[in-house]
Amino acid sequence: MKKVQFFIDDVIWLMRDLTRQHPESLFDHPFLAILKKAHEEYDVKVQLNLFYSTSPKYGNDSFTLPEMTDAYRSEWESASDWLKLAFHAYAEFPDFPYVNADYDTVRSHYKMITDEIKRFAGEKSLACGIVPHWAPISRDGVRALRDSGAVITYATYGEKHHAAEDLSDVPKQHLERFLENRRPETMLFTRRYENLTVYNTICAYNHITEKQYNEIFDNTGTVLDKETGMRFKNSAQLVLNSTKLDDLPTELTKLCGREFMIIGNHEQYFHSDYHAYQPDYAEKIYTMGRILKDAGYEYIFMEELASEDVL
Repeated sequence: MKKVQFFIDDVIWLMRDLTRQHPESLFDHPFLAILKKAHEEYDVKVQLNLFYSTSPKYGNDSFTLPEMTDAYRSEWESASDWLKLAFHAYAEFPDFPYVNADYDTVRSHYKMITDEIKRFAGEKSLACGIVPHWAPISRDGVRALRDSGAVITYATYGEKHHAAEDLSDVPKQHLERFLENRRPETMLFTRRYENLTVYNTICAYNHITEKQYNEIFDNTGTVLDKETGMRFKNSAQLVLNSTKLDDLPTELTKLCGREFMIIGNHEQYFHSDYHAYQPDYAEKIYTMGRILKDAGYEYIFMEELASEDVL
């Protein structure tokens, strides 16, 4: 059976709302109500990737996971066969938070988030497949994830090159992150899209070659990093919040011949007070669910790939 993995990154405002609004049920919150409907009607399974803290950039409305209520623990646990929670990053900013990170920082952040998940949602709700915020993570960071119990993480791919080459198309703030405490494995790579857009961006230890990517991008295969024991998998082939609703059926149909695909999304675009709010957020998820169910896809969690063949 063809398989698909669906995740939503940057989740923290949901936890703030649940704590402050105290809905009677977890799924009375409209964000989770969307996911529950998608699961019930289209068998969608989803992994929510969590921040530990909100960001000061959005004002003084501070919230951290230790404040999250545990009133819904039993509901989280009951839904854990289709809804899981995972580490993503300490907060939304800075970009590329773990590209040059040391071991202790990643291990600490991972523990801070996963301890809270286990407290308010139970161990069954914890996912051990990781999508690092902005993707690149250092060699020490990958070791820290693996030592903490993670079994698979996303990887970038493409042609790597040294920083001595032209940096003019790398945003200034990203260039600063690239250079700060730079590790030997931190480089730039040429990112390519199906629309032939090409630009330079940052990669780190969790980067696979073009050849490796071509062997695993449309199937359940992974790349085993023998040094750390971590498995690498290419990142999402389609991101809902970056795709117009009218274009979504066409873009999904392009992917439907594959044995396996990955689809991503981000929480922020659900919220009406976000500057880039998407009022069709729910409809995009339902459209994905309907098309992929009709195409014969089964939703799985990322860690299930850890038992698949590796390169």
